[in-house]
Formats: sequence, C-alpha cells, structure tokens
Amino acid sequence: METKSPDEKFCPECGARIRRKAEICPSCGVRQYGPTAPNGKNRIAAALLALLLGSFGVHKFYLGKVGQGVLYLLFSWTGIPAIIGIIEFVILITMSDEQFAAKYGGV
Repeated sequence: METKSPDEKFCPECGARIRRKAEICPSCGVRQYGPTAPNGKNRIAAALLALLLGSFGVHKFYLGKVGQGVLYLLFSWTGIPAIIGIIEFVILITMSDEQFAAKYGGV
C-alpha cells in the first residue's frame, strides 16, 4: 500500500498521490474540493447553523433542503428539531470536506 506525506493526499477519483493543496488532479483532471462544495456551501457554516439555529431548520434551508427546513419550523415548538440539530452538528463537524461535497455539493 502506498503511503503519503503530511502535505499530500490521495485523489478520491483515481487514487493518485497529489499535493494537499492541488485544485485539480494532474493524473485524471478531476477537481479537488476544499472547505467549500462546488455550489459554494461550507461545511463549517452548515455545522454552526445546525448548532445555533437547528431548532428552526436554518441549516436545512442553507443546504437547499427546503422541505426539511419547513418541517423543522413546523415542529420547532416541540424541541425535537433542536435535539436533531445538535446531532446533525456533530455529523457535519466530523464529516470530511469530500463527503460534504459529495452529499451537499450538487449545483
């Protein structure tokens, strides 16, 4: 198995070893994602919205999940969305940038 140095990473598409700050893989040409997804959404911003305003579903609106955001608003008086918001904060904060871009990065 090939190892990498701290300033390198593996391309998620082809598996080639590339520089950590590379924007495009020189082997396959696939764009590498940083802290923001292709549609401009930021994982940390979504996580903070989930923590601070999760009971109102603001993070869902931010991520483009309007239907889920409306459900959070409708049930915000129960406190259940606040608990789910804290859980989603933990999920978002522990998610890698690549996972975030794959799940919420659609344009």
